Amino acid sequence: MSATLPPLTRTQWLICVIASIGFAFDIYELLMLPLIIKPALAALSEPLVREMIAGGTSPAEAAASWAPGGKNYINWARTLFFIPALAGGVFGLLGGYLTDRLGRRRVLTFSILLYAFAACAAGYSTTLWQLLFFRCLVFIGVCVEFVAAVAWLAELFKNPVQREKVLGYTQAFSSLGGLLVAGANVMAAKWALELPAIHGGHEAWRYTLISGVLPALPLLLIRPFLPESPDWAAKKAAGTLRRPRISELFAPELRATTILTTLVFAASYGLAFGAIQQLPQILGAQKLNTPQQAGHAAIITEAKTAVGKAVVEAKSKGQELPDGKKRQIGGNASDQAVAQVTFWQEIGGMMGRIALALLAVAVVSRRSLFRLFQIPSLFFVPFLFWWISGELNNADSLIWVKIGIFVAGFLVVGQFSFWGNYIPLVFPLHLRGTGESFAANIGGRVIGTAAAWITLTLAASDKPDPARIAIVGACVAGAYALVGAALTQFLPEPKPETEETNEPYSIS
Repeated sequence: MSATLPPLTRTQWLICVIASIGFAFDIYELLMLPLIIKPALAALSEPLVREMIAGGTSPAEAAASWAPGGKNYINWARTLFFIPALAGGVFGLLGGYLTDRLGRRRVLTFSILLYAFAACAAGYSTTLWQLLFFRCLVFIGVCVEFVAAVAWLAELFKNPVQREKVLGYTQAFSSLGGLLVAGANVMAAKWALELPAIHGGHEAWRYTLISGVLPALPLLLIRPFLPESPDWAAKKAAGTLRRPRISELFAPELRATTILTTLVFAASYGLAFGAIQQLPQILGAQKLNTPQQAGHAAIITEAKTAVGKAVVEAKSKGQELPDGKKRQIGGNASDQAVAQVTFWQEIGGMMGRIALALLAVAVVSRRSLFRLFQIPSLFFVPFLFWWISGELNNADSLIWVKIGIFVAGFLVVGQFSFWGNYIPLVFPLHLRGTGESFAANIGGRVIGTAAAWITLTLAASDKPDPARIAIVGACVAGAYALVGAALTQFLPEPKPETEETNEPYSIS
């Protein structure tokens, strides 16, 4: 391998740009749910509350069961977090197999089409079942797209150092997707009343969901015309491409690699979904002006202020603001404030991904590289959420929550970029998509995302209790991180590869 890296061609630059956009909007689609779940459940549960009342349930009991922390709320919240992830994991595994069978580029194109359609349709959901169905389709598309994109990039850039940089820096744009979806939610909340009505209302969560179709357009226009993986295409044309089989992942030479990458990948996702992705539910204003009022004091104040201004403005025009409109205005103001906190998390995540990209070419040991992010997160994330649980009534603590979530994002999201660099080095070409899909989808999307289900289940209570969610999240995230840290010492170290073969895949 030459000491000087070869310059990127015009086509390679275009590939990097398109891959960066793809990674950014994978995360854009996935991170919508934590931002919109509370207002979406509030809106779509209204017919169900009326049905309960018509069936003899008292209005107070019916409303309480669908309030954050209530039985029906918890059931649906964990369903919306876990079932789409399960669908994405199972079908994503199939997508990884198809990536090895049909080619990287073709599967990429169809996966983008799928999640673009589903993201738009989700915004027009009229029932919780519709929202669940379309979120499942979004997850399937994103899970397949990520696997195909990483395999595609790993094979388009043969120089090992150059490939490490390309995978690291393009994945860093994933955090830009988090920033963009937080920004989209802020803008949707700010301009919701000016946008066209959907099903007779102006709810910010619907516009946030629909915005997911926009980034897919440039990808659909350009990506089908980019080159297929040359290594895959050459073996396919020569008839030497072996047929992938999932059972091969558990052959003696790959069994330990498959199991360990799957479980440690799951630990990274468990940190995020067990605690960090629950932050909007912990901070968001709930049940304003009632004995069960909950959320962070500063955000509750912002929501009340927005409602108060709207009431005054309506009275100045001789109008009375309906209760439903008050709830929309208060909810939109709360969503906007929470999205601003999420900005800090995503900026931290972007810095973590950039740091990983810089360190990936300097730190030889993959285990050592991973531990630079994993070990600090083992202690910091649980401590942060334990601390947040006691600071919800302190309006002045919000700035420290922002700083804390910045650091948490740096440590946890940096781990996600590691996997995109590491996994292509430990599976052979004909199994690269399948192996990566198993680790990312069964490990990350199913086992890892189950942390959200566990947190929400253990945090269930008869009334809104965000402090309980924070404490349980700290415990669940800590447990996942501890298991991951214990298993990391057994992760196989890839052996050096040659630029000519791009096939290291013997491991120690």
